[in-house]
Amino acid sequence: MRSLSFLAAGIGIAATAALVGYFGVGAVLHSLAAVGLAGFIAVCAIHLALIAAMGVAWGALLPGVDCRVLIWARLVRDSTSEVLPLSQVGGYVLGARAAILGGISATLAAATTIVDVTLEFVAQIAYTALGLLWLVRIQPDNAVAVPVAGGLAVAALAATAFLVVQRRGLFYLDRIARVLGRGWAERTAAGTAALHEALAATYQRRAGLIAGFALHLACWLASVSEAWVILRLIGSPLPFGAVLALESLMYAVRTVAFIVPNAVGVQEGAYIVLGAALGLGPDTALALSLLKRARDLVIGLPAIGAWQIAEGGRLWRRRSGGGAKPSPLPAARRK
Repeated sequence: MRSLSFLAAGIGIAATAALVGYFGVGAVLHSLAAVGLAGFIAVCAIHLALIAAMGVAWGALLPGVDCRVLIWARLVRDSTSEVLPLSQVGGYVLGARAAILGGISATLAAATTIVDVTLEFVAQIAYTALGLLWLVRIQPDNAVAVPVAGGLAVAALAATAFLVVQRRGLFYLDRIARVLGRGWAERTAAGTAALHEALAATYQRRAGLIAGFALHLACWLASVSEAWVILRLIGSPLPFGAVLALESLMYAVRTVAFIVPNAVGVQEGAYIVLGAALGLGPDTALALSLLKRARDLVIGLPAIGAWQIAEGGRLWRRRSGGGAKPSPLPAARRK
């Protein structure tokens, strides 16, 4: 699986380079330069604010926990997913690990990560539906609408199935593990039972669930402002509704192509195809995608470096006898 991901990433990088070369390096560089340093800093600031808001959304599931811990963990999660050649699952695991280092128990970190990702996925479905509705409003005959509508229906079913597994599936896994006997199966049963209890307790906090979903939906909608600002600075402005359609459908494509690390090549191709339907030139679409990748690197690399320092310090203290042995992280995951 890892080899397949690296292969997909390599193909994506080659495809991105080919697209830039085909549509003109000069035109793409001109669009990138038009944004300027001040504009790029503004885009990074917007993105950092969105990450902080998503950390608060995670914190809504953990009342009493310092939201700064979860904002940091969310930054690690997103930085890992967008910068390192890992799948989104790798980002979830390291984000949960950052939460554990912040003092949250391993079981709670895993359970609330699962619920938080679920809420974000459901909010993304609503976000994509809004974008599709706007696309149909401005372009009723657009050929993209039908397959996207079908994809939304499949995504809604997947989200429903995922919720059912969280509420019921772990219960049956717990019973199966207990029947298998002692030893590793017994330990697995204990870990599964603890995770199931933590999930059940999290889903009982209705106010936290509603707040988390609302914040994630607000963040999805607010994220449109990044592309809207970039396009205005480049000199190819689009109405906010059109940018909403572009961004929501592009992220829907990214979600489908989750196996490709960082959606390299997939994001660029989606921007070109979807942008063309909205009157956006391919060089501008590529510049928009590359600026977002530059933003991810500028924000993500320092965050990953800081996380590595914190993790290295913990390991050094443990080996020198100055730190307690951390709780193991239960197996979990998906988006």
